[in-house]
Amino acid sequence: MKFQLSILLFLLLLIQPILAKSDATLYLLPTEKKEALSTLLHTIDLAHNEIKVSIYSFTNKKIADRLKNAARRGVHVEIIFDESESRSKRGKSMIGYLAKYRHIKVYRLQGLGSRTQKRKYRGIMHIKMAVIDQKWVIFGSANWTYKAFSKNYETLFIAKDYAMAKKFLRFFEKQKELATPYR
Repeated sequence: MKFQLSILLFLLLLIQPILAKSDATLYLLPTEKKEALSTLLHTIDLAHNEIKVSIYSFTNKKIADRLKNAARRGVHVEIIFDESESRSKRGKSMIGYLAKYRHIKVYRLQGLGSRTQKRKYRGIMHIKMAVIDQKWVIFGSANWTYKAFSKNYETLFIAKDYAMAKKFLRFFEKQKELATPYR
């Protein structure tokens, strides 16, 4: 047992420099809500060229304002919202707020349809992801809402990962082909 513990400690010491240099962080909400939101906002502020977002629910005005500011700096912003959630009366969706700004394109996407014996059913666009400048990826269970960052048990992962960003961007472009422009 002592031998196994010694090996484990030795391995942890070996990989510690790798973990310390990692440009990836996992946040567990609501415990790390301040750090998660701060890092998300900072990462948006780092954008130089483009921000692409697929988000189910988006009511957080702080995040929306940072996207608006990025667009004012000339960053091209594209956001895909879920069709049904973007029309919801429950929350204050940022879709209309963001759609009016230059350099921001907004789309709505329905989930895939299916038919059960009793009724027709349409799925939802339930993704929560963003790619910034083809290198930063942001994803997890957290919607961009106040509740997600303060009340809910959620995850948010932010990483500088070119390969992952490329994969997300290919998926985003496929989603955009199926989406309809807002307004």
